[in-house]
Amino acid sequence: MRFGVIFGQITWYFGGIKLTLPFVAKNAPLHNTKTISKPYMDTTKDLLREITKGIQEKKGSGIVIADLQKVEGAICKYFVVCQGNSPLQVDAIANSVIDVVRDNLHEKPVGTIGLDNAQWVAMDYTDVIVHVMLPEMREYYSLETLWSDANLERLPDLD
Repeated sequence: MRFGVIFGQITWYFGGIKLTLPFVAKNAPLHNTKTISKPYMDTTKDLLREITKGIQEKKGSGIVIADLQKVEGAICKYFVVCQGNSPLQVDAIANSVIDVVRDNLHEKPVGTIGLDNAQWVAMDYTDVIVHVMLPEMREYYSLETLWSDANLERLPDLD
Protein backbone atom coordinates (compact mmCIF):
# COMPACT_ATOMS: atom_id res chain seq x y z
CA MET A 1 0.00 0.00 0.00
CA ARG A 2 1.29 3.46 -0.95
CA PHE A 3 1.09 6.37 1.48
CA GLY A 4 1.34 10.09 0.79
CA VAL A 5 -0.15 13.51 1.42
CA ILE A 6 -3.68 14.31 0.28
CA PHE A 7 -4.76 17.92 -0.14
CA GLY A 8 -8.37 18.86 -0.59
CA GLN A 9 -11.36 20.58 0.84
CA ILE A 10 -14.58 19.63 2.53
CA THR A 11 -17.74 21.69 2.10
CA TRP A 12 -20.77 21.69 4.36
CA TYR A 13 -24.04 23.55 3.79
CA PHE A 14 -25.99 24.86 6.78
CA GLY A 15 -29.30 26.46 5.84
CA GLY A 16 -27.89 28.14 2.73
CA ILE A 17 -24.54 29.04 4.32
CA LYS A 18 -21.54 27.32 2.78
CA LEU A 19 -18.54 26.42 4.93
CA THR A 20 -15.47 25.17 3.08
CA LEU A 21 -12.42 24.01 4.99
CA PRO A 22 -9.12 22.81 3.58
CA PHE A 23 -7.64 19.58 4.83
CA VAL A 24 -4.28 17.88 4.66
CA ALA A 25 -3.94 14.19 5.49
CA LYS A 26 -0.35 13.05 5.95
CA ASN A 27 0.57 9.39 5.59
CA ALA A 28 -2.88 8.63 4.22
CA PRO A 29 -3.47 5.65 1.96
CA LEU A 30 -3.54 6.76 -1.68
CA HIS A 31 -6.13 4.27 -2.87
CA ASN A 32 -9.91 4.56 -2.75
CA THR A 33 -9.85 8.35 -2.59
CA LYS A 34 -13.01 10.03 -3.80
CA THR A 35 -13.61 13.51 -5.11
CA ILE A 36 -16.14 15.47 -3.12
CA SER A 37 -18.28 17.60 -5.42
CA LYS A 38 -20.24 20.68 -4.43
CA PRO A 39 -23.94 19.88 -4.80
CA TYR A 40 -25.18 23.42 -5.30
CA MET A 41 -22.79 25.59 -7.29
CA ASP A 42 -20.58 23.78 -9.79
CA THR A 43 -18.84 26.74 -11.37
CA THR A 44 -18.40 30.47 -11.25
CA LYS A 45 -20.08 30.50 -14.67
CA ASP A 46 -23.28 29.28 -13.01
CA LEU A 47 -23.04 32.17 -10.58
CA LEU A 48 -22.49 34.65 -13.42
CA ARG A 49 -25.49 33.25 -15.29
CA GLU A 50 -27.79 33.61 -12.28
CA ILE A 51 -26.50 37.12 -11.47
CA THR A 52 -27.17 38.18 -15.06
CA LYS A 53 -30.64 36.63 -14.90
CA GLY A 54 -31.42 38.60 -11.74
CA ILE A 55 -30.24 41.85 -13.35
CA GLN A 56 -32.24 41.28 -16.52
CA GLU A 57 -35.42 40.36 -14.60
CA LYS A 58 -35.57 43.96 -13.36
CA LYS A 59 -34.49 45.52 -16.68
CA GLY A 60 -30.97 46.39 -15.57
CA SER A 61 -29.01 47.85 -18.48
CA GLY A 62 -25.44 48.22 -19.66
CA ILE A 63 -24.31 44.88 -18.22
CA VAL A 64 -20.54 44.47 -18.44
CA ILE A 65 -18.70 41.40 -17.16
CA ALA A 66 -14.98 42.01 -16.53
CA ASP A 67 -12.93 38.81 -16.49
CA LEU A 68 -10.17 39.43 -13.93
CA GLN A 69 -8.79 35.88 -13.78
CA LYS A 70 -5.60 36.85 -15.60
CA VAL A 71 -5.18 40.16 -13.76
CA GLU A 72 -2.46 39.87 -11.14
CA GLY A 73 -3.61 40.87 -7.68
CA ALA A 74 -7.33 40.98 -8.53
CA ILE A 75 -9.63 40.52 -5.55
CA CYS A 76 -12.09 38.31 -7.43
CA LYS A 77 -12.48 36.40 -10.69
CA TYR A 78 -15.19 38.61 -12.20
CA PHE A 79 -16.71 42.07 -11.79
CA VAL A 80 -20.27 42.55 -13.03
CA VAL A 81 -21.32 46.18 -13.54
CA CYS A 82 -24.79 47.34 -14.55
CA GLN A 83 -27.11 50.26 -14.00
CA GLY A 84 -30.63 51.16 -13.07
CA ASN A 85 -32.29 54.44 -13.98
CA SER A 86 -33.46 55.36 -10.46
CA PRO A 87 -32.66 54.46 -6.85
CA LEU A 88 -35.86 52.39 -6.82
CA GLN A 89 -34.69 50.37 -9.84
CA VAL A 90 -31.14 49.98 -8.43
CA ASP A 91 -32.67 48.57 -5.24
CA ALA A 92 -34.97 46.26 -7.23
CA ILE A 93 -32.07 44.95 -9.35
CA ALA A 94 -29.87 44.29 -6.31
CA ASN A 95 -32.65 42.45 -4.48
CA SER A 96 -33.47 40.47 -7.62
CA VAL A 97 -29.84 39.30 -7.91
CA ILE A 98 -29.83 38.26 -4.25
CA ASP A 99 -33.14 36.39 -4.63
CA VAL A 100 -32.30 34.63 -7.91
CA VAL A 101 -28.86 33.46 -6.73
CA ARG A 102 -30.28 32.30 -3.38
CA ASP A 103 -33.21 30.47 -4.96
CA ASN A 104 -31.25 28.76 -7.76
CA LEU A 105 -27.78 28.23 -6.26
CA HIS A 106 -28.44 28.40 -2.50
CA GLU A 107 -25.78 31.12 -2.18
CA LYS A 108 -25.87 34.42 -0.35
CA PRO A 109 -23.50 37.35 -0.82
CA VAL A 110 -20.67 37.52 1.71
CA GLY A 111 -21.40 41.23 2.00
CA THR A 112 -23.72 43.84 0.56
CA ILE A 113 -23.34 47.59 0.83
CA GLY A 114 -25.29 50.54 -0.54
CA LEU A 115 -28.89 49.38 -0.19
CA ASP A 116 -29.61 52.31 2.14
CA ASN A 117 -29.38 55.01 -0.55
CA ALA A 118 -29.44 52.73 -3.64
CA GLN A 119 -27.14 54.90 -5.75
CA TRP A 120 -24.42 52.26 -5.88
CA VAL A 121 -24.98 48.78 -4.48
CA ALA A 122 -22.08 46.33 -4.27
CA MET A 123 -22.58 42.62 -3.57
CA ASP A 124 -19.65 40.31 -2.84
CA TYR A 125 -20.06 36.68 -3.90
CA THR A 126 -16.32 36.00 -3.33
CA ASP A 127 -15.52 34.95 -6.92
CA VAL A 128 -17.83 37.62 -8.36
CA ILE A 129 -18.45 41.18 -7.19
CA VAL A 130 -21.61 42.81 -8.54
CA HIS A 131 -22.03 46.59 -8.86
CA VAL A 132 -25.47 48.07 -9.55
CA MET A 133 -25.22 51.83 -10.07
CA LEU A 134 -27.12 54.91 -11.12
CA PRO A 135 -25.92 56.16 -14.54
CA GLU A 136 -24.19 59.26 -13.11
CA MET A 137 -22.29 57.16 -10.51
CA ARG A 138 -21.28 54.68 -13.16
CA GLU A 139 -20.03 57.39 -15.50
CA TYR A 140 -18.08 59.16 -12.74
CA TYR A 141 -16.31 56.05 -11.35
CA SER A 142 -16.03 54.17 -14.67
CA LEU A 143 -15.25 50.82 -13.02
CA GLU A 144 -14.98 49.01 -16.35
CA THR A 145 -11.84 50.98 -17.25
CA LEU A 146 -9.89 50.25 -14.06
CA TRP A 147 -8.34 47.08 -15.47
CA SER A 148 -6.94 47.67 -18.93
CA ASP A 149 -5.88 44.03 -19.29
CA ALA A 150 -9.25 42.56 -18.26
CA ASN A 151 -11.43 40.97 -20.91
CA LEU A 152 -14.76 42.87 -21.03
CA GLU A 153 -17.98 41.23 -22.17
CA ARG A 154 -20.86 43.63 -22.84
CA LEU A 155 -24.27 42.01 -22.79
CA PRO A 156 -27.08 43.44 -24.92
CA ASP A 157 -29.95 45.12 -23.09
CA LEU A 158 -33.25 43.25 -23.09
CA ASP A 159 -36.29 45.23 -24.21
